[in-house]
Amino acid sequence: MASSSGAAAPAAHVGATAATTAITVERKPAAARLSELGVRSWPKWGGPPGRYALSYGARQTCYIVRGKASATVEGSPESSCTAQFGAGDLVVFARGTRCTWHIVAAVDMHYAFDPS
Repeated sequence: MASSSGAAAPAAHVGATAATTAITVERKPAAARLSELGVRSWPKWGGPPGRYALSYGARQTCYIVRGKASATVEGSPESSCTAQFGAGDLVVFARGTRCTWHIVAAVDMHYAFDPS
């Protein structure tokens, strides 16, 4: 949750190793940050409740407009490598991440892939 100064809360890192962090969740980033990233110009995607196995061949950043979901990194104990996110969160999936999304409330989001 944002502090009274309007600053975004620290990002949560899931699936961290010495070399990478599989999923990063930035809770309720400031409007200025979203504008700087150009989030509203990104393509949109929406998904109904359910479970979806995904693999990221490139780094993907998602801005969750509505809904609630979690993502569990493949091959990890569910309790230690699950990221929870919802409306207003900015979520980054590292290149090479394999995870299962569990959408509990239909999700609408903007997304962008990092070309590098």
